[in-house]
Amino acid sequence: MKRLRLIVSLCAALAAAGSLPLSAADDDFIEINSEAGAVSYHTETGIATVTNGFVARYQGVVLSAEYGELNRATGDMILQGSVYLQSEDQIWRGDQLRYNLLNRQMGAETFRTGRPPFFAAAEGLTADLTNDLYTATGAYLTTDDVAQPGLRIHAKTIRIAPGKYVEARHAVLYAGKLPVFYLPYVRYNLDGDSNHWSLTPGYRSIYGPFLLGGYHWRANDDVSGVFHLDYRVKRGLAGGPDVKYDAGRYGEGDFKFYYLYDIDPEATSTSSTNVSIPHNRDRLYFTHDVTIRTNLDARLVLRHQSDAYVTRDFLESEYRENPQPSSFLEVHQRWPNFSLGLTAQPQVNDFLDTVERLPDLKLTALRQQLGQSPLFYEAESSVGYFRRNYADESLTNDYSAFRADTYHEVLLPLNLFGWLNLAPRVGGRFTHYGETDGDGSTLTDQDRWVFNTGAELSFKASRVWHEPQSKLLEIDGLRHIVQPAFNFVYVPEPSVRPPELPQFDTELPSLRLLPIDFPDYNSIDSIDARNVVRLGLRNKLQTKRDGQVDNLVNWSLYTDWRLDRLPGQSTFADLFSDLDFRPRSWLTLTSELRYGVDSGQIRISQHYLTLTPNNRWSWMLGHRYVREDPELGFTIGNNLFTSSFYYRLNDNWGTRLSHHFEAQDGTLEEQYYTLYRDFRSWTAAFTFRVRDNRDEGLDYGAAFTFSLKAFPRFGLGDDLNKPSLLLGN
Repeated sequence: MKRLRLIVSLCAALAAAGSLPLSAADDDFIEINSEAGAVSYHTETGIATVTNGFVARYQGVVLSAEYGELNRATGDMILQGSVYLQSEDQIWRGDQLRYNLLNRQMGAETFRTGRPPFFAAAEGLTADLTNDLYTATGAYLTTDDVAQPGLRIHAKTIRIAPGKYVEARHAVLYAGKLPVFYLPYVRYNLDGDSNHWSLTPGYRSIYGPFLLGGYHWRANDDVSGVFHLDYRVKRGLAGGPDVKYDAGRYGEGDFKFYYLYDIDPEATSTSSTNVSIPHNRDRLYFTHDVTIRTNLDARLVLRHQSDAYVTRDFLESEYRENPQPSSFLEVHQRWPNFSLGLTAQPQVNDFLDTVERLPDLKLTALRQQLGQSPLFYEAESSVGYFRRNYADESLTNDYSAFRADTYHEVLLPLNLFGWLNLAPRVGGRFTHYGETDGDGSTLTDQDRWVFNTGAELSFKASRVWHEPQSKLLEIDGLRHIVQPAFNFVYVPEPSVRPPELPQFDTELPSLRLLPIDFPDYNSIDSIDARNVVRLGLRNKLQTKRDGQVDNLVNWSLYTDWRLDRLPGQSTFADLFSDLDFRPRSWLTLTSELRYGVDSGQIRISQHYLTLTPNNRWSWMLGHRYVREDPELGFTIGNNLFTSSFYYRLNDNWGTRLSHHFEAQDGTLEEQYYTLYRDFRSWTAAFTFRVRDNRDEGLDYGAAFTFSLKAFPRFGLGDDLNKPSLLLGN
């Protein structure tokens, strides 16, 4: 059929008839497209008609229908048959629609409309497109974009302000055909989080049956939060508010408070710690960040707990992220070449060891060129009063002292022969310690001088081979990059050695190599003689995959060669190996090794294998081995195997199985079994967990979690990275 395209300037035609007062601006022209239709105008009635199906565009509004009428005097349009109207990204469908071109008023009978995350249908509609406000009667509201939604709200009236809010009066929530509960009024904000409940029913051995509830609310664009109300049969009632706020130029922050009267605090804590736990237990977190002016920022963090185990017992995900919360105030002023920072850190929780800074003021000179010379300069100076407060149950005495420290360094970065990078450096440090104050403390005023020098040497070499091709390994050419690096540090014995100084910023056991040069090495009070070369070698093997450069192999080796050994040190530090290997785009092997050169033993190893061949299944296997070694702080070693397997049964069902097995004593420490169900507009998961606490016995837990897709309860990947969230913790 030959396409008939009629572009009709109705405003001009009707103006010629002497009646429709529309201007001749481009936006006032109505463009009509019709396959076989016709446009006619009756001068006696003043009505223009379009038949046999058409599409019309006017001032950003798109209309289509089988039949349409336009009144020349009033600007009213009547559309009938498969009516479609689009105003910006809001779409309306129905059998009949009334629309006024002049005042943009709209009316309809039966209609459907949608704009994610909400969709609606109603028996009647009035709308004001100028003010972008719609009122529907006999309507239902849903987040399910299908003809028969599974979860919906039926309401006497619904008001929609696209992109802003949806509100319903005299609303009944339906699950399928079953009415669940009645709400006299409900409102959802479309420009942010909306008010809604989240519920997690379940069971856990140490809780008994439980129901964890959260009411998510939003007062306005600047204030929102969650009010938690939880009940655990064996532990009692608990709850409290989480509040996020934005005070504009006065900053933004978070406030979290959780309280419970624990009926049986000994059920989880005392049995493993031999510490008396109170019945009244709480956790309070408060953070506030403010930009006082350009480049001047402040941050306040307050974290208080009634005891060391309240988050472990009731807020597990929070505990795993930060088992030893600290409180502090930081103020930073930044300039192009300098920064000034003030840190105040008190001991808020007396059950945690804390180095109090009351306060600590630090001036940093960033690496910068000295005039027009080839030399560069950096420095770091600090002054503060420090108190080392041990936990209440500790038998070690607390002590405090004043400390002033300043460090300065000059470097000469060079590029030799166009490929060799050399940066010799020389620096010096002076530190003054005041007399220590504390029971049994005998340290007097001390002045310590430290000299250091050294150099960094590195280069990069590469070669490209275009010939290698492999479908099996997804190889399209190869490029090899090798980067050797050497960092030499020489520090003669300081004027005062660490045992004669109070220890505030002290070196702690670490699983990784610590920095060896200043100021990156910031354990100021542990500085001792050093004559060492850090040896490093990085290899990259790259190829092209899907038109992008991808690392097939990324491998780093590094260790320290101690030219002069301190008592108890070996000639070579442990050898570290970090390897990422991607033989296929969906297959990744990650390896981290710590090998004792002198002992010939692997001290730490971590290996992870990740397979994601398609969107149907994925599998992550892991192994972590830690040799029993008091020097590293491990009085008990580990030989842990982990597995997380996900399989999508079909479009609606999926399952995940996760296990942690400690091979050292043959204990299956943790098991997670989760079944997922997709209900189109919302998702649900049932999770069952078994945890073997060894002497404390088995801990069983099970819970249901629900989440609307329009308002996701969890972040992407949280069920894998924070599985305890699926149990409500």
